[in-house]
Amino acid sequence: MVDITHKQISLRTATATGQIRVSSETLRKIQNNDLPKGNLFDVARAAAFLGAKNTSGIIPHCHPAPLENLDVQFEADEKNSVLNVTVFAKTIYKTGIEMEALTGVSVALLTIYDLLKPIDKNLEIGAIKLLKKTGGRSQQMAELKEGLTAAVLVCSDSTAAGKREDNSGKIIQEMLKTYNVDVVEYRIVPDEPQQIQKAIYEWVKQDVAFIFTTGGTGLSPRDQTVEAVREIMEQDAPGIGEAMRAFGMNMTPKAMHSRSMAGSIQKTLIVCLPGSSNGARESLQAILPGLFHARSMLKGGGH
Repeated sequence: MVDITHKQISLRTATATGQIRVSSETLRKIQNNDLPKGNLFDVARAAAFLGAKNTSGIIPHCHPAPLENLDVQFEADEKNSVLNVTVFAKTIYKTGIEMEALTGVSVALLTIYDLLKPIDKNLEIGAIKLLKKTGGRSQQMAELKEGLTAAVLVCSDSTAAGKREDNSGKIIQEMLKTYNVDVVEYRIVPDEPQQIQKAIYEWVKQDVAFIFTTGGTGLSPRDQTVEAVREIMEQDAPGIGEAMRAFGMNMTPKAMHSRSMAGSIQKTLIVCLPGSSNGARESLQAILPGLFHARSMLKGGGH
């Protein structure tokens, strides 16, 4: 199974549909509830529920997603002599639930086939497809604006002195590029407030949309990045820091020691990330790509 431990929990929906072609006489019997095996809709609806809820047990790579809402609808199309089945699924989880919706439709149609086969020898199942899905990275990616820019500032005494290679700054750049963000500059400075503030002011003047610092968010005496950034911030964005810590706590209790934070100067958002490779990566996993919406708000746009 694909590793989903790094994914964000979000509201997700999926709508799937399918149909079974029947004779006009069979369709009439369905509508009149005149079938040898009893009520079709109640049994098929229950089958859809069972199929959707057991998807991970029959599709090898499906994760066991919790289904928090499931709705099954039937519609008779007399003109084309078909019975349409639509399944809507909804949850708050790390992965999409389109397979659950599709499985629900498929099992409902197979159940209908079983109920009708004594009276109709020309049944035909088909047109099973996903109509719509929402939530998760794919939707957020579709909503991304083009032309976003970013700068990465590594705040580390040892890295600036050439005693340690930077890894977190490179990870940040690589992750930003997967979202088509243009990293206009990458710089390494000691954990000195004046040098940190100087770099930030330069990039704000250039109207860089996002500035990511890495390092200096811990509790050691030399961790000064947070204080340096907070001193010049015009607006605080506490929810971003909260999201990073909450996500990190799922990985390790040490995340509680992080003082990661975010705020803005003019139309630029500054995000202070941990200096460790895992800390920087996991913090970005927690806030991207939703973070990018901040740019439109800072420019006067709404939610």
